[in-house]
Amino acid sequence: METNAAIDAFAALAQGTRMEVFRRLVRAGPEGLPAGGVARALEIPANTMSTHLAILERAGLVTSRREGRLVYYAAAFDRVRALIGFLLEDCCAGNPEVCGGVAEIARQAACCSAKPSS
Repeated sequence: METNAAIDAFAALAQGTRMEVFRRLVRAGPEGLPAGGVARALEIPANTMSTHLAILERAGLVTSRREGRLVYYAAAFDRVRALIGFLLEDCCAGNPEVCGGVAEIARQAACCSAKPSS
């Protein structure tokens, strides 16, 4: 990930409502949620929610898909992984003990790693 893309992503998340929307979409998983459902759950007017979702989508943090009359939004997990990777790219200058396990925690995060085959 390039620096400007990371800055755009952080700028999109640097607002309380958008952070809350993004976290809700992360919890929902790859299937996502309908925009109207997110707006109702967070008690935000639909037009305001549309603006927040558009900002998150332009930053590459969410994707959208239309199903009939509904538009579903989901967290863009590949982009989230890239953002985490960008943050940890130079983690602790090769001294993982300094980071207190941050890199290992990020690597093992359920949302950020492939599920093992059984």
